[in-house]
Amino acid sequence: MEMNASYTSLVAIGDSFTEGMSDRLPDGSYRGWADVLATRLAARTPGFRYANLAVRGKLISQIVDEQVDVAVDLRADVVTLVGGLNDTLRPKCDMGMVRGRLEEAVERLAPSCKKLVLMRSPGRNGPVMERFRPRMEELFSLVDDLAARHGAQVVDLYGAQALGDPRMWDVDRLHLTAEGHHRVAEAVWQTLGLPAENDWRTPLPATVPPHWATRRVDDVRFAREHLFPWIGRRLTGRSSGDGRSGAQFSAEQGLAFWVTPDDAATPGPIATWRRADSDA
Repeated sequence: MEMNASYTSLVAIGDSFTEGMSDRLPDGSYRGWADVLATRLAARTPGFRYANLAVRGKLISQIVDEQVDVAVDLRADVVTLVGGLNDTLRPKCDMGMVRGRLEEAVERLAPSCKKLVLMRSPGRNGPVMERFRPRMEELFSLVDDLAARHGAQVVDLYGAQALGDPRMWDVDRLHLTAEGHHRVAEAVWQTLGLPAENDWRTPLPATVPPHWATRRVDDVRFAREHLFPWIGRRLTGRSSGDGRSGAQFSAEQGLAFWVTPDDAATPGPIATWRRADSDA
């Protein structure tokens, strides 16, 4: 692996994990690991450009159909692709289809960028994880195989015990907290050959487990605010991503665009970056 590398552009594609849920900012928007990573990369390279095309709720076929060609056209130094996990969490999942579409995505993306980054996604320890573990591990085996065949890098978040800790997950039990997203950003940073700032695998400090009554209250809140609405969307064929576009994608124009900070020394939040010429 190239050490202390330099990168001039990053495109992130995928679903809610890459969009940044549930790393909430004070204004209610999401940040997430990809934005954190872009900010850190921008501080190293004047003129750095970034585009996050990920949209919550997207299945692998939607990611391939709606995001892959757009990412290919941008010709970025680095492309991150995380997808397929939403498919594995459905009651019925055609793993053959998932395999085919993910392979299609990698075959198209790998030649378009200098470095393609894939991931073995993290999972929250618990009964849901155990139920879907065989599908997840089948997906991750494919990720490893595709990376080996196409020269991509794999970030193994699934194998990190710290990211399975329930305290790393938001109340919806599907998305990482800000701490979790920062750890993912550090993991990708190190995979890109950049000097480590911390050990992202370090477990959280031990604490006294919450009382039984507290856990039951949390279970009821989770079911009311997140589980039942999720089931409702499945039954009615709706998605949390319906009508949404990636942060750096213009639905009106059907084109992605780059954003770049005004000052590389102090890049600031991605929301403050200006739009850059996609042909620059």
